Amino acid sequence: MLLPSLAILLGLVLLIWSADRFVDGASATAHHFSMPPLVVGFGTSAPELVVSVFAAVDGSPSLALGNAWGSNILNTSLILGVTAIVLPIAVRSGVLRKELPILLLATGLSAALVWDGVLTRADSLLLLAVFAALIVWSIVAARGQDRDTLAVETATELRQGAMPLQRALTWLALGLLVLVVGSRLLVWGAVAIAQTLGVSDAVIGLTVVAIGTSLPELAACITAARKGEDDIALGNVLGSSLFNTLAVVGLAGAIAPMDIEPALLTRDLPVMAGLTVLLFVMGWGFKGPGRINRLEGGLLVLAYLAYTAWLLTTLSPASV
Repeated sequence: MLLPSLAILLGLVLLIWSADRFVDGASATAHHFSMPPLVVGFGTSAPELVVSVFAAVDGSPSLALGNAWGSNILNTSLILGVTAIVLPIAVRSGVLRKELPILLLATGLSAALVWDGVLTRADSLLLLAVFAALIVWSIVAARGQDRDTLAVETATELRQGAMPLQRALTWLALGLLVLVVGSRLLVWGAVAIAQTLGVSDAVIGLTVVAIGTSLPELAACITAARKGEDDIALGNVLGSSLFNTLAVVGLAGAIAPMDIEPALLTRDLPVMAGLTVLLFVMGWGFKGPGRINRLEGGLLVLAYLAYTAWLLTTLSPASV
């Protein structure tokens, strides 16, 4: 198991390095072409997309699904919780208040499509079609939203990190190239360890792979929180979760339609859906502006720890 473990470690290092360069290049390129904040936020999910695509191509679609759902669980519990502990998150942006119910609906659609235990190519193409519609909506909705707090914070952040277009495209291409190499190493190592331990690819995707591919979101959210850009922090989580639910799962399923493991439907899907509902309740603010305070952030972190403990109890071959 030494060689697969080293492959995972090296793959994670390459993913972290390349994701940072890729996001910088993608954000700067998006700034040059005046892309809306939601599209900019999708960049931090590049590791999930590349890893899941290679997992599906290599015949491990459960690893791809586990990576996407595991990243969503991590986003809406640990990452958002840690961010709220650093700085309570106030939802001032009208764009984010629109994205919260969209994420809820996207999660519901995904759950409905896989509830029969199968993710077909038709199901996957529907997810991709919804994602394409979301992209169009975000571009259209961005017009006239110049004074929205998320748009202002994003524009300010992009101006501060502005770089020439040629340099941005270079970082974008280099980051993507190294992302591919790191993803190949990570997927190979993860599948090899799963086979050695006799556990499901999905469990490895939900744990090691999901944590590794979610590190860019964690870094981006904590950095935004420390700068007082709480709308960007929440926007990163919402954008990443939407991307994972629709684009990552949709693309992986289009490449390799899959049977869904029962444990994913009875354990991980309800956890992901429950956390999404909780995020909606916290962020919407039915009696005033939405706000995730430090106490709620701490509860989200505890929820992730409890989920992880539950997940680790299922590591025997009989239970996965």
